[in-house]
Amino acid sequence: MSQQPDYAAIQERNQFLESRVVELERQLNWLRKQVFGEKSERRLVDLNPDQLPLAGLLGDVPKPLPVATETITYERGKAPKQRDSDCVTDSGLRFDDTVPVEVIEVEAPELKGPDADQYEVIAVKSLHRLAQRPASFVVLRYDSPVVKRKGSNEIITASAPGGVFDQSLADVSFLAGMLIDKFLYHMPLYRQHQRLQQAGIALSRATLTNLAKRSIELLRAIVEAQLRNILQSKVLAMDETGIKAGPAGKGKMKTGWFWPVYGDADEIVFTYANTRAKSHIEKVLSAHFKGTLVSDGYVAYARYTEARDDVVHAQCWVHGRRQFIEAEGAEPGLVAVALQYIRELYAIETTIREQDLKDEKKRAYRLEHSKPVVDAFFAWCEQQLLDQSLLPDNPFIKAIGYMRNRQDALRVFLEDPAVPLDTNHLERGLRPIPMGRRNWLFAWTELGAEHVGIIQSLICTCKLHGIDPYTYLVDVLQRISLHPESDIASLTPRIWKQKYADAPMRSDLYLRRQ
Repeated sequence: MSQQPDYAAIQERNQFLESRVVELERQLNWLRKQVFGEKSERRLVDLNPDQLPLAGLLGDVPKPLPVATETITYERGKAPKQRDSDCVTDSGLRFDDTVPVEVIEVEAPELKGPDADQYEVIAVKSLHRLAQRPASFVVLRYDSPVVKRKGSNEIITASAPGGVFDQSLADVSFLAGMLIDKFLYHMPLYRQHQRLQQAGIALSRATLTNLAKRSIELLRAIVEAQLRNILQSKVLAMDETGIKAGPAGKGKMKTGWFWPVYGDADEIVFTYANTRAKSHIEKVLSAHFKGTLVSDGYVAYARYTEARDDVVHAQCWVHGRRQFIEAEGAEPGLVAVALQYIRELYAIETTIREQDLKDEKKRAYRLEHSKPVVDAFFAWCEQQLLDQSLLPDNPFIKAIGYMRNRQDALRVFLEDPAVPLDTNHLERGLRPIPMGRRNWLFAWTELGAEHVGIIQSLICTCKLHGIDPYTYLVDVLQRISLHPESDIASLTPRIWKQKYADAPMRSDLYLRRQ
């Protein structure tokens, strides 16, 4: 008698293989997107009103304010050349008064010939071309007179102006330029060394490394003061991103972590730790911070806030949105509905910004308009879990679970007008770290990784406040040795802009050119 096949086992095996294929296809699509796809998360919006029935689900959800339109008529013929209002030359080259201009006199052959007296100059037509010199360096020579008092043997030598470091060969302009090239434009020191050699200057790479270390150490106290101010924020955003730092043996590097902290005064500090554990969050925040912590879905933040009665945890809607985007290949129709709910929330935030609503008005508007969207979204999520055709390992179900497990933290923004809908402002701030990794790849030591965090904290904060990082560094590298330690906070970029930006300290090179 032949044995009957176990159809239940076969069906279970097929379901497993099908789900495995879906998961592998999702991973393959993700890898293709990372290598070949766009990195922007901006998506085209289908304005077809019949596509998604959210209007009936959400009731009277406000729509974004209408965009002003202008009727444009097109006629045959050649359109006139369009030029921006700040375009200062006929060729379209734009530059401001700080850009040096060298004038080259073009000789007219008619003015040099035998009939030169028959011509006269009636105007000058200028053509501008953008040119570039190789990176130029200048050696400042200080000639100090040696004087002798008449009638005595007393000899006096005038002292040269002091530098940032005693007996150092580097002017402050060189120190600031080296830091800007490395950490703003991501040019490693070995490339800067090659550029020096091509300019005819013999300087060891070890000297460059030492100058960079000493300069950044001078700035450590400023960053510590900036972090203290950030911890006074009512709403603080925190994230983490990896970096290779320090040897781990056998040609490998240890993994360290930058933990950027963003305060409500548009200041950012990149703290460093050799761990991704909750202990670093406790080390940074526990001493001073009391307020709302906005983060992604990493569980360490939730564990930290659960143990603190004076800290509220809010989470980022964009990270939840990414979970649905990753599931788009498995359930495109359902994902489209989820994304439309989230899109409605951002449309409401756009209206809030356009109407410039603040504080209690902003809170009331969110409760009136955003709360119904959030309630409908989570009710819809619960309905999807009742669908027996969606297996637990379906990426869409996992995305639903991600949002449901974080529902309380995702709702915090409704009651607190100071809480943003996402951590995009922080992710934009930490962008120099992954950009730098593609250039300098790793830090030789963990101290080097700390130095990266210190200088990036100041450069990124300068950019947030519209400050030229080079001007700022030239000033504070000279000012810090003269500045009282009790008032070190005034050298943070935000306060420095108010007190010193109108008359910053300059390099002797700049002074000699005046």
